Amino acid sequence: MSDRYDIIIIGTGAGGSTIAHSLAPTGKKILILERGEFLVRSKDNWDPEKVFRQEIYHTQEKWLTQDGDEFRPGQAYLVGGNTKVFGAALLRLRKKDFEKIVYEDGISPAWPITYEELEPHYQEAERLYFVHGQRGEDPTEPPASEPYPYPKLSQEPRMLEVYNQLRGLGIKAFHLPIGVQRFEDNIAGSPCIRCNTCDGFPCLVNAKGDAERACLIHALAHSNVTLLTDAKAEKVDTNDSGTRATAVQVTRQGRTERYEAQTIILSCGAINSAVLLLKSANAKQPNGLANSSGLVGRNYMRHNNSAMLAIDPFKKNPTIFQKTMAVNDYYFGGSRDPIGHISLIGKATEGILKAEKPFAPRFILKFMAEHSMDWWFTTEDLPRKENGVFLTPDGRIRLNLTPTNIAPHQRLIRHWKKVLWKVGFRVMLTQSMPINAVAHQVGTCVMGKNAATSVLDTSNRTHDVENLYVVDGSFFPSASAVNPALTIAANALRVGEYLKQEMGLKKEAVYAKN
Repeated sequence: MSDRYDIIIIGTGAGGSTIAHSLAPTGKKILILERGEFLVRSKDNWDPEKVFRQEIYHTQEKWLTQDGDEFRPGQAYLVGGNTKVFGAALLRLRKKDFEKIVYEDGISPAWPITYEELEPHYQEAERLYFVHGQRGEDPTEPPASEPYPYPKLSQEPRMLEVYNQLRGLGIKAFHLPIGVQRFEDNIAGSPCIRCNTCDGFPCLVNAKGDAERACLIHALAHSNVTLLTDAKAEKVDTNDSGTRATAVQVTRQGRTERYEAQTIILSCGAINSAVLLLKSANAKQPNGLANSSGLVGRNYMRHNNSAMLAIDPFKKNPTIFQKTMAVNDYYFGGSRDPIGHISLIGKATEGILKAEKPFAPRFILKFMAEHSMDWWFTTEDLPRKENGVFLTPDGRIRLNLTPTNIAPHQRLIRHWKKVLWKVGFRVMLTQSMPINAVAHQVGTCVMGKNAATSVLDTSNRTHDVENLYVVDGSFFPSASAVNPALTIAANALRVGEYLKQEMGLKKEAVYAKN
């Protein structure tokens, strides 16, 4: 195998797979490195005990809190990254998310790029990731140049009933944009079978719009693209002056290998891209590669997220595919207001609840599952330099996290309980996500125009190393209050266009249609 390439991409999540899809048609010699393997399709994919209790798709690594306590992160090292087990809720950031927002607990800073710059790439990302939705329902949705590429998913009867009840209360509930290969005008030819094991589970029938299915498989159809699995990037080498990246050192199948490239793209996820830069310190950059600002690993954000099991003891909820509705009425709020995004999540089942509460009596769990409707709350957390990713002297990952913007998140949950009471729910159990919930990780290599206050420029190139890019959630200056996956993918397409222009390639090579 050759060890010299035009482009090396490290990671196959929403950033890596999408930029690989964008660059594959250029004919450039591309190497994709993935530390994990392909997900093995088996019945374990749908076993809640194995997925939620044993966490068979999450790493066995143990990271450290700032107090030195160990925890096992919810980090999937697979081809497709964390998107293999995400819930595929794919929303755009609001236009206002790109602007400075003052909250009672601090400031959500403005982005150095505008929503308008990202909009055409959002449109293409929605097509690639099979996003179903309906423009005009969400009161905070940003302007869009075209309709959703796929129509909204239908609501099952109990969902439709609650949807109409909420609308009757003046709440602007809308159809949640979801990335699945479900085509209701052609059910026979639709890969998605609309099951109850989508959110948090891998898809046994390969119908989810994850990064592998949406982008990577199409990139690999090009003969100039090579994927290596079980290939963990350990260090990025540079020239003597430290101004150009020259190669990636890799541990693969127990051996150390080295691959050279003209352009190197880190897409390891916000935490591991920062870790790789810190591990790549050299004589010219002793505090970490591309870290003259001292901000590599800093400003880690992951949202304030909570789940709620809402139970109407007098009505069963036989819904199978529940994740079809959301509410953004409270997305932006003033001081002392509830603030954030609300959506439905995958339907709780007796098996899922048993995995979470193994000692609870089954008859109680069965009743709860049969009568529950299951909600997710997301409130923006704010960038703090103290929150971040660090390496201990022996090379372990330490994640410092002091939550921000908690009060409006708690008000959001309390307010929603009052709303649900009006439509018949009487028992509402909530759980906030602990430090190991890293699915929405962003912010560790912030993008900006000033090299003293940011790690990346507006093309996602590092200020310090001229041919080194970071294309995952690391670049986010602020977190917004929606899943970052669609924005990561859209930005990867934007950076892909920039790289093609830098390489002098024609504009026609824009997007390879599936």
